Amino acid sequence: MRSIHPFKLLIVSILIVFSAEISFAQQATVTVNQDSKIPELLTLKKKLEKENKLGSGWTIQIYSGELNRANSAISRYRGSFDAWPVALEYETPNYKVWAGDFASRIEADRALLEIKKKFSEAFILKPSR
Repeated sequence: MRSIHPFKLLIVSILIVFSAEISFAQQATVTVNQDSKIPELLTLKKKLEKENKLGSGWTIQIYSGELNRANSAISRYRGSFDAWPVALEYETPNYKVWAGDFASRIEADRALLEIKKKFSEAFILKPSR
């Protein structure tokens, strides 16, 4: 078996020490220039999401028909549920009452179980907004 020459061992050791020192000596400064409108846009986005106007997920339709009955359904819904937002949508010729904006189908299924106790005709849909 060959032994490592002491000079080679010394060179390798010196290289390891210098490379370790070089890697620890690196520093950087990051500067982020942010447009002043970004916080305002984030606030607007949160508001639209809260009002169920921006969502792209699943929703639950609890009523479809004339405006007076749609408003009545909204009142009944708000009297029973506050965990999910409710919105009135118009698709010719009907007004539709949609509840919630769920990121996944499983979340919508769970909510539907509760909502069906008061609105037996409710069903899940994925609207194209």
